[in-house]
Amino acid sequence: MSVHHTAVTPVSFVFADDGAVPNNPLPFLIYKSAFEFENHRPETMIESVFKTNNWGHQMWRNGVFDYLHYHATVHEVLGVARGRALVRFGGDHGEKFEMRKGDVAVLPAGTGHQCLSASSDFLVIGAYPPGADMQITRPTPENHRKALKTIPKVALPKSDPVYGTGGPLTKMWGKAP
Repeated sequence: MSVHHTAVTPVSFVFADDGAVPNNPLPFLIYKSAFEFENHRPETMIESVFKTNNWGHQMWRNGVFDYLHYHATVHEVLGVARGRALVRFGGDHGEKFEMRKGDVAVLPAGTGHQCLSASSDFLVIGAYPPGADMQITRPTPENHRKALKTIPKVALPKSDPVYGTGGPLTKMWGKAP
């Protein structure tokens, strides 16, 4: 596996609070084709890069849940190791993205997400920067009220999960409101 050494500029979106999913004023980022795999163990390679760049907290392998949820206590990175999926980010009024092998999405705390469809081999590596533990939150009025208090307290990560301390995330999130 190799990671592109020329910076892949991420596509960024800011999703508004829709009253059910709080989202975040920090931009949601997608790095298309951030990874190129030259071996048969892409999940191990993604995990290694995330750990190296200090995004190894509570790492997991799975898919993306097929119900709308968010994480109010942590930022999340999702790296696609196998297959493809159509995932909606930003809640019911958000945007649909086709995520493919090698793509990476970075979700600021509070960003709604839901898998709408996936290939049978779809596999994601999920991880978080150091800090609070991940909690799965469903969109309810009570959870929304709590999240509005929690999300602003989530620390900014010190590095980009793919490119490290000088990566696009640190620059884009450092300039955000």
